[in-house]
Amino acid sequence: MHLLLRALDVVERLGNKLPHPFWLFVILSGVLALASWGLSAAGVSALNPATGKTIEAKNLLSAEGVRMMVTDAVKSYTSFPPLGTILVVMLGVAVAERSGLLAAVLRSGVSKVSPRWVTFALAFTGMVSHVASDAAYVVLIPLGALAFRAVGRSPILGIVVAFVSISAGYDASPLITPTDAILSGLTTAAAQTIDPSYSVTPLANYFFSLASSIVLAVVITLVTEKILARRAAEMPVDDDAEEDDLGSLQLTRQERRGLLAALIALAVFVVALVLAVLPASSPLRGKGGSIVESPLLTSISVFLALGFLAAGWAYGKVAGTITSSRDIPGFMAHGFREMAPILVLFFAISQFLAYFKWTGIGEITAINGAGLLKSAGVSGPVIMLGILVVVTLVNLIVTSGSAQWALIGPVFVPMLMLLDIPPETTQALYRIADSCTNAITPMSPYFVMALGFLQRYRRSAGIGTLFSMTVPLSFALLVVWTLLFFVFWVFGIPLGPGAPVR
Repeated sequence: MHLLLRALDVVERLGNKLPHPFWLFVILSGVLALASWGLSAAGVSALNPATGKTIEAKNLLSAEGVRMMVTDAVKSYTSFPPLGTILVVMLGVAVAERSGLLAAVLRSGVSKVSPRWVTFALAFTGMVSHVASDAAYVVLIPLGALAFRAVGRSPILGIVVAFVSISAGYDASPLITPTDAILSGLTTAAAQTIDPSYSVTPLANYFFSLASSIVLAVVITLVTEKILARRAAEMPVDDDAEEDDLGSLQLTRQERRGLLAALIALAVFVVALVLAVLPASSPLRGKGGSIVESPLLTSISVFLALGFLAAGWAYGKVAGTITSSRDIPGFMAHGFREMAPILVLFFAISQFLAYFKWTGIGEITAINGAGLLKSAGVSGPVIMLGILVVVTLVNLIVTSGSAQWALIGPVFVPMLMLLDIPPETTQALYRIADSCTNAITPMSPYFVMALGFLQRYRRSAGIGTLFSMTVPLSFALLVVWTLLFFVFWVFGIPLGPGAPVR
């Protein structure tokens, strides 16, 4: 344990020296420019076996490169695949969040639960909470403490279960989340370096994500009850610990009626959508009546936004949080304000990826990497395990999921495509590696937040205290989630609609 804590101290010091992700991508763009100059001067190239074309490294510092950077800056940003998708989805999610629907759903998930089921209920609610993105941390962690204390158990344990469910299981959910939209957009951009017509939808990993949310909730429950409950018993709550209002966990009559109204509105929306898709000649179907390659899936962000909007509006009207139609655009605008940091980051990422694609370095690296792996006779499972290990370690320092995938996706996705591994499969691997170590790295701002909540009940708690509670869960989730992925791989279970695992 002492060695692990010292290692984490090193990770924290190194991570703190990293610049903000925005400046990180600006710096990487400068490094890329220098690298492109050197590789172009050396005449580096590669033959793309998928197209038969020779890809030559292009100099970003040449006159042509400078013109591209200037003239394509706006286009690179506005055509950045995740940008439009996430903005459209957030139009609906913002209404559901600001109306109070998402918070009410989370509270209902952990209220009135028996002591026997409270751990699983909280863990699975954490999986559902991913639809609220980072807001889930603020809402569910204190509710976890309340839920456990309400059934006579340690609030410290409730904090740990809630935190790990959100962070270590971040890319698993029974619902489609904004993260699905971001990852699919970045994966599409990476895949199109090999196949310009390739498209990855937000539903590409849905079957895997749904199964993962259930399996991870079970694992969290077992590890918590068999291991962590004993450790929590050795961490008594301070006698003068702050007392929270238990009533805040319960839903009011209006909120319960609002949830029912939201459920009815969502059911009506889903039924109407199904009826619209049923006819073979439906405009929501693709060529030949296909559902897989159809507007329904390729434009799923529009329907997700409408679903959240319908449920949020119905909840707000009944619960009294929406008083007039003017509230709706106000909620949407507030949601966009909340998105401002990621929109700023997207500008730097979009420019870097545009430069990376124009220089051809990413494609050359992917082709040569795939060729090297083929010549070495390395099999698919070994490659995938290697990627899992690399990304898991990187995630200890670079905790921003979108920034990390934007950095490594343009290399890993095309490289594995050339090894006959679909982009959806690479993305599923990334989900695992991007999630599990979130709960143990002090580089995550939410690790610090969880520690703050924990210290409300035990002031002597430190990084080591929280780490000692989260590392068994983090390791168990990494192992079991990886095994679940290989179950999909071995039996050829689709990762999502129209997304074969191999």
